[in-house]
Formats: sequence, C-alpha cells, structure tokens
Amino acid sequence: MNPLKSDEYPAVYSTYIETVVGDVMEVLEEQILSFPAFLDTIPEEKGDYRYAEDKWSIKEVIGHILDNERIMAYRALRFSRNDMKELLGYDQEYFIQNSRYSERTLASLSKEFVHLRKANMFLFENFSEPELERKGMASERLTSVKALLYVIAGHLNHHRIIIQERYFNSNNVHDLVSELQH
Repeated sequence: MNPLKSDEYPAVYSTYIETVVGDVMEVLEEQILSFPAFLDTIPEEKGDYRYAEDKWSIKEVIGHILDNERIMAYRALRFSRNDMKELLGYDQEYFIQNSRYSERTLASLSKEFVHLRKANMFLFENFSEPELERKGMASERLTSVKALLYVIAGHLNHHRIIIQERYFNSNNVHDLVSELQH
C-alpha cells in the first residue's frame, strides 16, 4: 500500500490517523487480538461506569467504536466502488442515546468487535491500490478509502487511550500510546 498523503483526508481526522504507526493493515489485524485483550482487563461490573455524569459509560464507548467502524467501512465500500454520491454524517450522541449497549456485557461487545473487524478485513484486504486512492464525500469532507482505514484503526486507539486515562486514571497513558505505536 502506498503511503497515506495529507491531501487524502480532512484535518479533523488527524488526531486518529496520527496514532497509527506502521502498516495500517497490520495495525487493523493486530487490534483483533489486542483490543479484546484490553477489554478483558476491565471487570464486568465497571462496564456501566461513567467518569462524569454527562459522559458515556465504558460499554457505550465500546458501542461507539462499533458504530463508527461500521459507518467508516460502509463509506470505504461506497468510495471504493466509485460511488460519487455525497454521504451524510451521523450524530454519535443520537446513536448512543438510541442504542442498547448498556444492556450488553463487555464480553458480548468484545465478541462483536472481533466478528465485525474480521468481516471488515476481508473487504479491506481486497482493495486494489486504485480503489484505496479513490475519494468520496461524507459529512462534507473529501476522504480517500485508504484514509478511512487509518481512521478506523486510529479511532479505536483514541478511545482506548480515553478509557485508560479518563475511566481508570492510569498513569501509564504514555506507555499505552507507545505500545499502540509499536
């Protein structure tokens, strides 16, 4: 895969993309094991924990990761097929308010993540270089298929760091960032 260029994505995605170091496909594949292993370290009774009254629970953060991956993968599919229709954005708050993630277990969310990511990897691994370079409009932003793969991987990294830092007040956030980059 050719390197990602800055003109392939809007600046709003930089926060996510910058957490992805190395081959994005390897990162996506590695997350199939590392993210569930991370979730296994969280006691089930902490799944409904919110670090502040108006913040999502840990289960809702994981649900948001699932929702976002589905949406970004759909965008990647549409753009890879050269579909030039502009796609609307989504309201993450509305999605969480209307979800039932709080009724689920951490284990079931982890299992769903594994199945979702494995299914998406079949799609991602079969994109040709020309398909990866195709761009489309979503949320009024021009983005390449390749950039969406980085967004998926980086979005998960971003929220994993947030869980560690804000939900568990970990002093090891810098170690976690370093671990994600290797």
